[in-house]
Amino acid sequence: MEYQLLLSLSIIHLLALASPGPDFALVVRLATQESRTAAVASALGIAVAILGHTLLSLTGVSIIIQSSNLLFTLVQLAGASYLAWMGIGAIKAAWLHWRDPVALEKASNSTGLTGFRGFLQGLYTNLLNPKALVFFITLFSTLITPTVSLSTKSMAALLLFLLSFIWFSFIAVVLSKPRVQLKMKKASPFINLVTGTIFVGVALTILSGVVVSH
Repeated sequence: MEYQLLLSLSIIHLLALASPGPDFALVVRLATQESRTAAVASALGIAVAILGHTLLSLTGVSIIIQSSNLLFTLVQLAGASYLAWMGIGAIKAAWLHWRDPVALEKASNSTGLTGFRGFLQGLYTNLLNPKALVFFITLFSTLITPTVSLSTKSMAALLLFLLSFIWFSFIAVVLSKPRVQLKMKKASPFINLVTGTIFVGVALTILSGVVVSH
């Protein structure tokens, strides 16, 4: 077991997790506006997606996808479409809140997000983000050489999954406390606006990359 390698992977991954992005924005939004179950489920979804990216990178599938112009373009378009859809929905929620907060509150109270839907949102947000795919390809192609043992690779996959779930679950649990949610309630339109802006911004960045590469 190569512990120095695992430590390096953990540090780089934790820094990436802590940086603002679609995953972080999604968990913050669900934790402050939905149930704790939905927020923690989204954290699990993100962790499962990261595990998927890890396995795809370790087995070389991600490199095959990236090396194929058609496949990678399809991944980029699918990811950009989903992120844009999520972002526009969040921005629309912010706009509706400012326009008619009473009606929006009644609608949100009657249609709370389920744990399964929260899980899917977390899963798709990370899994369909081509930036995540490129990040893990770069990370593993740099640090994981052919001489690295299978046990170390397996531990790396498990470690990144656990770190992701623990980090996002921590955020979900802290921000979903009733007192915190109550304090953040007034800020919900701003949270939605920021979340939507991040999602749409990432989607536009992905699309601009597709245009430039073609």
